[in-house]
Amino acid sequence: MKTTLTFIILLITSITLAQDNVITDIVVQGNNKTKTSALIKLTSIKKGEVLDSLLIEKDVKRLKRLPSVAHAYYQVHEKEDGYEVIYGVEENFTIIPSANVYTTNDDEFAFRVGLYEFNLLGRNITIGGIYQNDIYPSYMGNIRAPFLFGKRAGLALNYSNITTEEPVFLENGTADYKYNNTSYEILGLYQFNLQNRIELGVNYFNEDYEYKEGVTDPNVPQDFDVNKLLYKLIYEYNNLNYDYQYVSGFRSILNAQYVISTEDVLPDFFIWWNDFLYYHRVGKKGNWASRLRFGLASNDESPFAPFAVDNNLNIRGVGNVIDRGTGVIVLNTEYRHTLYEKDWFVLQSNVFVDGGSWRNPGGDFDDFGDSQNFRLYPGVGLRFMHKKIFNAIFRIDYGYGVTEDATNGFVFGIGQYF
Repeated sequence: MKTTLTFIILLITSITLAQDNVITDIVVQGNNKTKTSALIKLTSIKKGEVLDSLLIEKDVKRLKRLPSVAHAYYQVHEKEDGYEVIYGVEENFTIIPSANVYTTNDDEFAFRVGLYEFNLLGRNITIGGIYQNDIYPSYMGNIRAPFLFGKRAGLALNYSNITTEEPVFLENGTADYKYNNTSYEILGLYQFNLQNRIELGVNYFNEDYEYKEGVTDPNVPQDFDVNKLLYKLIYEYNNLNYDYQYVSGFRSILNAQYVISTEDVLPDFFIWWNDFLYYHRVGKKGNWASRLRFGLASNDESPFAPFAVDNNLNIRGVGNVIDRGTGVIVLNTEYRHTLYEKDWFVLQSNVFVDGGSWRNPGGDFDDFGDSQNFRLYPGVGLRFMHKKIFNAIFRIDYGYGVTEDATNGFVFGIGQYF
């Protein structure tokens, strides 16, 4: 009898406490452009549920990752009948121009400019386009709606018409080709939870190679046009935490593709690479950031190998597509330090080392240790940052090669290099 009475008392007490700890209201404040409904949709707590501070902290972490949000926080106020939860956000300005410019000591010059809206209709939809001039003009456009079908599912559409001059590395020397790639892509987006998401899709594209100058090879056509179909999988683990310009945590991004060709001259191939990114706060003003990329592709003896050595992809100062391979190992590591911070403006210095090696087409893993395939480029840079405009980071880096036949040059861009 005594045991039964004790159980009843504990049950009544727990019910009473649960009723006192329920969420009676959820409020979002500080948002002007972003729809309140769009932000509430991304939160984990609901009215009438028991207050859970861990879920609220995860919600704040999720909100900080949105392009529309510069910073987020929360408050909990006790009311007579429960608790009111307030999510506070500081919004970003989200209509952003983009720019990338690079030069090398052989007077090479190329640029890319664009304009993007990262918060279309106040619902964190990204839409925009890019113009590129790298000897020839190119155009790109895309729209990305990660929460189109609710909290977890979305859609992305991409179009590009890219024309460049590409070096093709043959046994007896190098040839220059005018290369055009026109592609149409659709991707389904799904987020399992705060840390894990996936993208699945298909890309239909056309590649057109036109010989310009250099050596020739009877086994390599001088002009050809080929249609291809690409199946794509992207898997991301993201455990990063943002505090304005500072980042901490770990992130991993796997990109796997299978390409089907309609012409025998360019065989079907499989390619994958994984970026491992690690960020660590150093004191109050420092941030150490590193990116390790490892990737492999079908090891065909083709002059059109998929992995390139390039300024804007992996090695700052190296030049525009100076080599190609069927495997890649690259490490970018840098120390970022805030030199000056006042209200919205931040001036940040950067000291970096970019290094990597490639596997030759048809080669083996020993190629990664070949000194001719290895590049090492230390350098310095500056970052001019606006804390209330999404990705408003103007960067300038100067990389100086210290390995065999090295170059040096400036790389300009919008946003951190990685």
